[in-house]
Amino acid sequence: MPSARITADYAEDSIRVLKGLEPVRQRPGMYTRTDNPLHILQEVLDNAADEALAGHGQRIAVTLHADGSVTVEDDGRGIPFGLHPQEGVPVVELVFTRLHAGGKFDKASGGAYSFSGGLHGVGVSVTNALARRLEVTVHREGRTARVVFSGGDVLEPLQVRARTASERRQGTTVRVWPDPKYFDSADLPRADLLHLLRSKAVLMPGVTVTLTIEKPGEPAAAAQTQTWLYRDGLRDYVLQALPADPVLPVFEGARHASGAETENVAEGEGAAWCVAFTEEGATLRESYVNLIPTVAGGTHESGLKDGLFAAVKGFVELHALLPKGVKLMPEDVFSRASFVLSARVLDPQFQGQIKERLNSRDALRLVSGYVRPAMELWLNQHVEHGRRLADLVIRQAQARQRAGLKVEKRKGSGVAVLPGKLTDCESRDTASNEIFLVEGDSAGGSAKMGRDKETQAVLPLRGKVLNSWEVERDRLFANNEIHDIAVAIGVDPHGPADDPDLSGLRYGRVCILSDADVDGSHIQVLLLTLFFRHFPRLIERGHVHVARPPLFRLDAPARGRKPPARIYALDEGELNAAIDKVRKEGAREGSWTISRFKGLGEMSAEQLWETTLNPDTRRLLQVGFGAGSTEAVMQRFARLMGKGEAAARRELMELHGDAVEVDI
Repeated sequence: MPSARITADYAEDSIRVLKGLEPVRQRPGMYTRTDNPLHILQEVLDNAADEALAGHGQRIAVTLHADGSVTVEDDGRGIPFGLHPQEGVPVVELVFTRLHAGGKFDKASGGAYSFSGGLHGVGVSVTNALARRLEVTVHREGRTARVVFSGGDVLEPLQVRARTASERRQGTTVRVWPDPKYFDSADLPRADLLHLLRSKAVLMPGVTVTLTIEKPGEPAAAAQTQTWLYRDGLRDYVLQALPADPVLPVFEGARHASGAETENVAEGEGAAWCVAFTEEGATLRESYVNLIPTVAGGTHESGLKDGLFAAVKGFVELHALLPKGVKLMPEDVFSRASFVLSARVLDPQFQGQIKERLNSRDALRLVSGYVRPAMELWLNQHVEHGRRLADLVIRQAQARQRAGLKVEKRKGSGVAVLPGKLTDCESRDTASNEIFLVEGDSAGGSAKMGRDKETQAVLPLRGKVLNSWEVERDRLFANNEIHDIAVAIGVDPHGPADDPDLSGLRYGRVCILSDADVDGSHIQVLLLTLFFRHFPRLIERGHVHVARPPLFRLDAPARGRKPPARIYALDEGELNAAIDKVRKEGAREGSWTISRFKGLGEMSAEQLWETTLNPDTRRLLQVGFGAGSTEAVMQRFARLMGKGEAAARRELMELHGDAVEVDI
């Protein structure tokens, strides 16, 4: 092995440790949107809204100043400004200068915030890091405190004085000057800001939200002010914002767990919703989690969709309204639904720092469990409205099926004899259909029982697939497993330079589903070798995916306000993180149980659906060529899978073998 060589370009002093808020300033795009400063201001606004959500505020005021700064003012409890018992730093300074410092972590033991949109301090410290100047004034416990920051550092230390008679009783005021160098544009999108403020008022009936806009060269008294106060909340907002008149009265409701209802959810968790159905025009779809807008949706929207579909389908079947040959799907109900959904989740898990999508699996069951019975009751109390809705949904299903038939007709009349062990799906819509290539007959049985029969097909594979890297194309079909895969997906083998006919493709997603252990990873590699070598166009067009089933299950007991939970983990790293989480939530040491899945066959159909098959809760990785060229990827596969590359593989293992941890 060649000896390591120390150069002047890379030595001990080359390693730089980023401290405090330096990581935010170095890579702001990892923490916030950088097209404009709206998101960092939203973090301040969310903190004010969380005070109102907790019942400690009735007013939020936002001011756009003529000098480009923005003030957010609330009448909540005010951020504490005494010394932190462990850190020895004023708490208000800690909140604005330290990532992952705040008052919203401790939810299990009745902390300062039972429900909040995020972790207090993480977002607002990012705001501080990307601001030229930030001023904080706190009125609390008869005193007024003020501290000023610049670029995330303290510019004017904390000063505390007695409150004067003219000052208001309590609350926090934050004035921010965003630093333009971190953003593509320093201008705030006015329409987005108006929508954000109005939505806060909608979701918090009785809370007054105001926006004041100062103009350059004019006195502050001449500033324009808009005020939002919704007494009836979601209903008023939906009816005002709908682009078309609904075909029947809106369906609205709210339910939150309390008392004996908290067996499977935490007290206070739940949702409020308002749904309207229209026949034409654009739809209004907005969702929130603890007042945070989730523009990319998430599991709470999936729960609304699931609850609406189950209720409408039950009504249609009860009254025998479904014509022969028509099969309803969730999208038939949801495609013409406009809604505003406000979920309340004790410990929300978001995708990424900017909280655009909710990933909490329990939220699907939570929202669906409350929406479905409410919708069923509403339909059966308003049968005529239910029949009109059923007619709309059935027409959507018929239109979808007609479109699917047209696609099939263009494929030609030739029909291949499908493999006998393939359990096909019922839908003919290629875009929504998916096939799972499953390791073993046992796992295939669980997948068949747990799948969505409408759109998910299952093809069990026996043993390990042939290493096809050096197999000639005309010899591929001598292997039964490869033959069945090719016939099932409807595409012939081809090379990277070929232009194959993909019109026969039967599934929009081809998903490799194997055990989470080493043998499962080996089968994944063999199947990926097949697709990279002989079906590269499917990979180029994003059709090939790898499913990620969990290796562990953690059953945690009740922790404070948190009910018993079942947490799945992909590997030991996720398992340790889950254990740390339940430990911090107050679980007694050793009170939890850990199960390790030896294979997919050990999972029940319900568990396999929840963790691996359900599009709303699963983890599915799309396979692609990455940043490298197709040729570079092929060279790498040749080195790893070629029969004549044993020496190169041995050298690779000798160089990097000590960096690999193998779970055997």
